[in-house]
Amino acid sequence: MALKIVRFLAFLFVALALGAALAHLYALPNKIEMPQHAYLAAQQAYRGWALLGVVVVGEVLALAVLAFMVRARRLVFGLSFGAFLCTVGGQVLFWAYTYPANQATENWTRLPADWMALRAEWEYSHAAGAVLSLAAFLLLVLSVLVDEPSARADRRRGDGSRDGGRKRRGRLEFMSVQ
Repeated sequence: MALKIVRFLAFLFVALALGAALAHLYALPNKIEMPQHAYLAAQQAYRGWALLGVVVVGEVLALAVLAFMVRARRLVFGLSFGAFLCTVGGQVLFWAYTYPANQATENWTRLPADWMALRAEWEYSHAAGAVLSLAAFLLLVLSVLVDEPSARADRRRGDGSRDGGRKRRGRLEFMSVQ
């Protein structure tokens, strides 16, 4: 049950972070060529987004705990840990490129002379972060798909089937009704 709760929390936080990341990615083509005043106005839509830091902390913690919990299952661990690394990579990008641009522009309330370079750093670091966030989500999904509980039970039983040795014809069997 604990694993299910941790997986639920991991999916919740990864999905919430992915939503925000994709919003930045989808807006990039429309914002990257905006003139100075229009761009500054558009950036005001992100006021309050710092609260997403709570989501990121939850995401990192949930993925770290999940990876620890499945550490004995090599493939599941690798995928879960990969999701964790993608999330951490996104944070490295944020703190190396996005945050300094936010600081230099006072959270986009003023535009210094090099604002276009800062805009490029800000926009493209968010785009790269979105790709990493999507990768984290996909790795998390795959970690669940390869960790099928019935397959684990079959391997523990040693007979390769769910019914004690009767040959299975496929994943789905239908009972005939007469």
